[in-house]
Amino acid sequence: MSRALGYTAFGGPEVQEFFDRADPTPGPDEVLIRVAAAGVNPLDHHLRSGHVPGLNGELPFPQVLGMEAAGTIIALGSDVSGLAVGDRVTGFALTGAGTYVGTTLLLGTSTARIPDALPETWAATIPVAGTTALDILDQLELPAGASLLVNGIGGGVGLALAQLARNRDLVVTGTASAAKSDLVATAGAKFVDYSSGDVIAQLRSLAPDGFDAVVDAVGGDSLRSVADLAKKPELLIAVGEPSVSELGGVTVHRRLDRDSLERVAELMVTGQLDPNITATYPLDHADEALALVESRHATGKLVIDLRL
Repeated sequence: MSRALGYTAFGGPEVQEFFDRADPTPGPDEVLIRVAAAGVNPLDHHLRSGHVPGLNGELPFPQVLGMEAAGTIIALGSDVSGLAVGDRVTGFALTGAGTYVGTTLLLGTSTARIPDALPETWAATIPVAGTTALDILDQLELPAGASLLVNGIGGGVGLALAQLARNRDLVVTGTASAAKSDLVATAGAKFVDYSSGDVIAQLRSLAPDGFDAVVDAVGGDSLRSVADLAKKPELLIAVGEPSVSELGGVTVHRRLDRDSLERVAELMVTGQLDPNITATYPLDHADEALALVESRHATGKLVIDLRL
């Protein structure tokens, strides 16, 4: 049995509760791990709220929160190759199986070994934040010197994107709250305070002709306000807002494969990417971590360390 934080119906934080769950058995293409650390992401509360029914709308309750984790393999499905019991790994959990829990199931093809030099807390940020940033840049294929606007740069995806874009010699500008200005500067991006005056006017003053590409990590009205700043509509990419298509843009094409996980891990080991973990929480306080992410006031990346 493992302690878990999950939800018994779709809704707000009031549907969350801690409970004990039997350790699952991996299917043929699945990996069972003992979770060491789990990343906290906006997707977690979107799934809980029922906003992504295509992913978890038909799954039974209770469902466990969380989609990315790092830990140690304790059992393998018969069709999984390239991994072994005892390996330290990171990967994507089965939807509903969650990662805010002592043991969980990962997709075998979306699980990769962790390099010896990489701590599990860092590795737990790779599947969602790390590979999303990598997928965005690979999708954009911008040349060195191109300008990139990241709307909502202060979270896990935005800060990872800024660093990887800097490594590709892109000129990055990001919007965030004043509290996140130092982190944004550390990531090598120009900072625009979205709570200070006319944000679009500030951005236009930096890029009168617009930006070569715009990435939105906020959604809603904020996405619509920056959409026209992309020089080409098809180079407007939203991290998690399907309505971007109405503006001529696209959502990020996610690969979710082992190769992407390994590429991001290598970027961390070689010092090209810092996940900017600003706080870690024990499992008993995982609800506090998710509440902070849901409030949109989280700075950097939050991680649940199940060894605490």
